[in-house]
Order: sequence, then structure tokens, then C-alpha cells
Amino acid sequence: MKLMNRLMLAACLVLPFAACKKEEAAPVEKAPVAAPTTDDKAAWQAYLNDQVPRHMEGITAQPFVYRVPAEDNPNDPEEYNRLLDKAKSDVARGIIKGNILAYAGLNPTKTADLVVAAFETVTPNTMKGVRVVYIGDTANNERVKAAVEPAGVEYRFVEAK
Repeated sequence: MKLMNRLMLAACLVLPFAACKKEEAAPVEKAPVAAPTTDDKAAWQAYLNDQVPRHMEGITAQPFVYRVPAEDNPNDPEEYNRLLDKAKSDVARGIIKGNILAYAGLNPTKTADLVVAAFETVTPNTMKGVRVVYIGDTANNERVKAAVEPAGVEYRFVEAK
């Protein structure tokens, strides 16, 4: 009799929770942020904060993100050269599996030039498991792909729009 009472009490306690289980809504993918039409750093930051996470599946480390300035900055004429040096040194010291490198900028040719220059001296097949994302235009896609694929990376092209 005590066993039957305990089972009934347990059933009374569990049933309300089981009955209240709500249907889980399917995740809704938000619309992509439009690519900036100016070289505004804040606009590019917002755009890259939207685009880069879309390519992070399987990535276990913080992304390396390079926003390439479209033109020389009169207030900081060495900005592009410092970014190029950083991109080259990051790749030269070795990027390990589980990392992502994302390159973008208002001037897709200048962005592609930076990627190509960064990968010039990389030893073939030393970056397996690394993902490279070039956010630019189709005119430069094949050139960037040809520069990065010998390193053994997974290459992704995203048309900036």
C-alpha cells in the first residue's frame, strides 16, 4: 500500500512538468549585415562580427580577423604596412588546427594582395585543419584560393554584399 501511494505521489509530481514541456522553436538565422560601402572601421567591425561567426563551425580558437583599409590613412600612413607585417608573421609562426583566418576590406584587390603576400612563404601542407575565409569579390577569388590552398587550409570564399 505504501509503495502504491509513493508511486501515485511521484506520478503527480512528474506529470505537470512533462505536460508543460514546450515545443522548441527551430533556430532562426538572422539576416546578414550588408557589407559597408565606406571604409568606416565601426561599420566593418559590425559586418565582420556578423560574417565570421557564420564560418566558425568546428573552430575551437578565437578567429584571426584582418580588416584591410581601402586607402592609406593620412593620420596613420603605416596602418596597412603594420597589418601586412602582422598577417605575414601570424602565418609564418604557424597557425594550428582549429583556427580561422578571415580577411576583408572595402578594396577587395588590396585585401587579396594582403592574403597572397601573407601566404607567399608558407611551407606546403603545414596548415591542415585551418580555415581561411576571404570576404571579397569573385574577380580575386581564384587568385586568393591559389595562394592559400598549397598550405593545406580549408578555403572559403564569401562575396562581400
